[in-house]
Amino acid sequence: MSLKEILPGRLGFGTAPLGNMFRAIPDEEARATVEAAWDHGIRYYDTAPFYGAGLAEERLGQVLSTKPRDAYVLSTKVGRVILDEPETDVPDFGEKGGLFEHGNPKRILHEWTADATERSIEGSLRRMGVDRFDILWVHDIAQDFHGDLWLQKFEEARTGAFRVLSRLRDEGVIKAWGLGVNRTEPIELTLALDEPQPDGFLLAGRYTLLDHEHALQRLLPMAQEQNVDMVVGGPYSSGILAGGTHFEYQQAPPEIIERVNRLKTLTDKHGISIKAAALQFSLAHPAAAAVIPGATRPSRIAEDIAALDEKIPAAFWHDLRAANLVSPAAPLPNGA
Repeated sequence: MSLKEILPGRLGFGTAPLGNMFRAIPDEEARATVEAAWDHGIRYYDTAPFYGAGLAEERLGQVLSTKPRDAYVLSTKVGRVILDEPETDVPDFGEKGGLFEHGNPKRILHEWTADATERSIEGSLRRMGVDRFDILWVHDIAQDFHGDLWLQKFEEARTGAFRVLSRLRDEGVIKAWGLGVNRTEPIELTLALDEPQPDGFLLAGRYTLLDHEHALQRLLPMAQEQNVDMVVGGPYSSGILAGGTHFEYQQAPPEIIERVNRLKTLTDKHGISIKAAALQFSLAHPAAAAVIPGATRPSRIAEDIAALDEKIPAAFWHDLRAANLVSPAAPLPNGA
């Protein structure tokens, strides 16, 4: 079953910020944000054990476990087992540094074997208080976390997590599986395999207004050829396209700030919001099934919905293309 058949709408809710990403968020604020997403009609929610060492799953589950399970679509990720013991060392998250330093102080086992995959799913079900997941993503088997060792992690997942998730899909326990990564190469490698194929993938930060050329070169043509859909994560490039200061989970460098300023000049000229341009660009590719911006304040949910519905004149997209701010190969809304 394709992701477009499974997902209930084009706008979902990403919960990485609920794991205390960048800052400690009060429990009541996190709960109010999830409730706001529900009240505004959002019915696709994505989470992961990695987000705050289980904190995001716990917070999301506090709300969703009170809702009718058939009323929403839920995805989480495998590859991290949260242990019931304190973390005694400074975690090594590769390029992501202290991303979740305000999360739960629990030790995380980073493992993509079959056994760890089963344990990861069981832990997620327990933390969330739900009876099943619709989609499971294999999380972060890429260069940004593992450097030159990423191919070893990929092989561990290929012979472990991939096979477990394929079996669960075939048995009807889940509806779909795929990769949830911040790099294109692991997905390309997976799509080239002869083994059971993924149903889709969650690509974070690699199909945004600021970073999309690499995905267009090889990954997205492969995905279209195999009818594999994409969920776009991180459409605001860690916040810089939504008024924040982060890009790629770090403070944005001068060249990115300059590019955002050029984008802002165009959005201001046409009287539109940069958030609207960002969301609608990410959804314009035929492979895109949904976009899942994150939020930690209830007001952000209404902003995202307004951005998705905002009318953007075709002249804006033409100006964007003329200014070389998007790849010539990038599909734009309304065929611009």
